[in-house]
Parts: sequence; C-alpha cells; structure tokens
Amino acid sequence: QVQLVESGGGSVQAGGSLRLSCAASGFTYTIHNSMGWFRQAPGKEREAVAVSTTNGIKPYYADSVKDRFTISQDSAKNTVYLQMNSLKPEDTAMYYCAAVNAPLSWLSPRGFRAADFGYWGQGTQVTVSD
Repeated sequence: QVQLVESGGGSVQAGGSLRLSCAASGFTYTIHNSMGWFRQAPGKEREAVAVSTTNGIKPYYADSVKDRFTISQDSAKNTVYLQMNSLKPEDTAMYYCAAVNAPLSWLSPRGFRAADFGYWGQGTQVTVSD
C-alpha cells in the first residue's frame, strides 16, 4: 500500500518562496525507485518538475526550474520536499507528488512521462501572482 500526501501549497507573490512536502508511506528510495514532483496548469499537460532517487544520485530538473527549485528528502521522516524559490507567475499550477518503481536511468530517455509513474498524491495548488 503506497500513499503520498502533499502539503505546503499556497498563494504567493512573484519572487517569493514556498516549500512543498510529500509524506510517503509504503514506498522508500532505492536505486530502482524514483520519486518526484509534477505540475499541471489549466489547459497544459502534466509535466515533470523534479525527480530524484536515493541520496547520492543527481536528480532531474526541468530546464524551467533548474536554477530555482531544489528537491530533497528526509529519510527519517520518509518525506520528500520541493523548495521553490524566485517563483514566477508561470509556476502557477497544481503540483503533484509522484513515485514509481523504476530507476532514473529508465525514466530519463522516456522524458519523465507522467504515464510512467504509478503512484500519485492528491495535489496541492501553487498560485503565484504579479
């Protein structure tokens, strides 16, 4: 039984920061497991924002967030985080925590497709205003 529960979304002004949390149960990082964050804005496809695996392996970041977002994990709390800095209006979207029993090496050439991830949280809204 895998359960992912997100929290930390909200409304902020451009340039602000927000930290999203994803509490995971029934799922742990190994080199063969990956967990990350996706986002979906109205009328847009769900896209991968950041995806990571066990500590020590460099995570994936979408080009649009590479210099602003950081994915991390707290093994003791079994929680994954997404620190979002210098937020822009275009970051406005529903953010989802997702996990899959697959390594980054398999996900990467497939483009980190949402369809490849089998476990999903309920989503948390992030709204960035001018």
